[in-house]
Amino acid sequence: MVNQLTLQQLVDTFCSLSNTEPLSLKVSNLELDSRKVTENDTFVAIIGHAIDGRKFIDNAINSGAHSVLAQAENIENNGHVELRNGAVIVYIYQLDQHLSAIAQKLYGYSNNTVIGVTGTNGKTTISQLIAQWLELMSMPSAIMGTNGNGFLNDLKQAANTTGNAVDVQKILAELADLGARYTAMEVSSHGLVQGRVAKVPFRVGIFTNLSRDHLDYHGTMEGYAAAKQLLFTEHHCEHAVLNIDDVVSQSWLTSRSDAITVSALGKTSASLWAKDIQYSESGITIEYDGKLGSGTLQAPLIGQFNATNLMLAFATLLTLGFEPQALQRVAVQLQPVIGRMELFKAKGKPKIVVDYAHTPDALEKALQALRVHCTGKLWVIFGCGGDRDTGKRPMMAEIAERLADEVILSDDNPRSEDPQQIVSDMLKGMVNPQTAHVLHSRYQAAKFAVEKATEQDIILLAGKGHEDYQVIGTQSVHYSDRESAAQLLGEAL
Repeated sequence: MVNQLTLQQLVDTFCSLSNTEPLSLKVSNLELDSRKVTENDTFVAIIGHAIDGRKFIDNAINSGAHSVLAQAENIENNGHVELRNGAVIVYIYQLDQHLSAIAQKLYGYSNNTVIGVTGTNGKTTISQLIAQWLELMSMPSAIMGTNGNGFLNDLKQAANTTGNAVDVQKILAELADLGARYTAMEVSSHGLVQGRVAKVPFRVGIFTNLSRDHLDYHGTMEGYAAAKQLLFTEHHCEHAVLNIDDVVSQSWLTSRSDAITVSALGKTSASLWAKDIQYSESGITIEYDGKLGSGTLQAPLIGQFNATNLMLAFATLLTLGFEPQALQRVAVQLQPVIGRMELFKAKGKPKIVVDYAHTPDALEKALQALRVHCTGKLWVIFGCGGDRDTGKRPMMAEIAERLADEVILSDDNPRSEDPQQIVSDMLKGMVNPQTAHVLHSRYQAAKFAVEKATEQDIILLAGKGHEDYQVIGTQSVHYSDRESAAQLLGEAL
């Protein structure tokens, strides 16, 4: 529900207004994109990383904005008020840094408990497991992240893992209005550094792991780790749940000595640790112990890293006060997340597993997980994105050659780069590059593998997961690994 605020009430915390007349205009909606502005909206014009939103103030006013919050370039202009074509413009210094707080002030959602999940891999799976689990406990729950925003049966597509500062607050309020008691949100490193979740009141923050990704943005692994740590140090995060099997999180315990720690590798110092884990094609069985309790947890998921994901989700719900026995009873009803170790099978044909693994660590863990289930050959089909971190290309190829029996290099969002150059970079990581198959069409690569593989083989289609597009040049072309898997196996999706 939008709080009933005047323009003056909205901004008075952040600046002293130059205009002595009270700004009594009622603010009901904030928009960062001038193209979305409608009658009586308030346009927010910040100096962005690529675009200066102030260039679009006139467009927003022409579209009906009755007021504008514009970023001031210096402290002297903080609180300056300007009238332009019937609209009021208020200039605020460092508006981009205050935006989350301003939006939170307008869009209140005190009845929506927010859980933040950050880390390189596992964010989508953990957030969806939490939402599923809560729904099974009769607690209406939503998600925000890579697969979309909303309730699991009604997701709205999201442009980014973590939306802008206004949209994050607006969506949380909308979900609360729709009845969400809990929202599990994927929190990206970009979102943390850029202040998109600065004033989100996280009841619990979860850290999954850290491995190579986004170095084109953060520069170094140290910078990337520091960005992730912000959730637990600079943001409101009441409870921290950390995967201490990851070496990075161990160093964070000095700043979060109150953290709930989780170990799937049996570290008995953890708050929740696995005494024994059994893997089968039907799922995972975990015997757990620790100060959070002891018992047995079963769920129909595949792979060691999903044991970690499951335990992190379980620890979070225990931290929120849910009874372990009740959680255990419904855990068997949890479902694998779309495009995350999603199994496709048909009688007489090889199994196909579709997974979003697009980092070296994720690919390694996916192949290791499937090796346990594979009685024949393990195939892998993957590519590397264009216009992104080139250093991970040979690393991923090295992992594929080491852990799979058959390697097919294909395309994965080549963008503006030459796909042949991307493959060339990948081949440099292989000891015997001549053994790799190169098929740029992912569908043809999957078709080739299905035709050559036996019923005992497993084919991992890695990198795209839930995505239903390929970015070629500047165009987004429809393509889905999930659709390819279902079609090649003659199964309905």
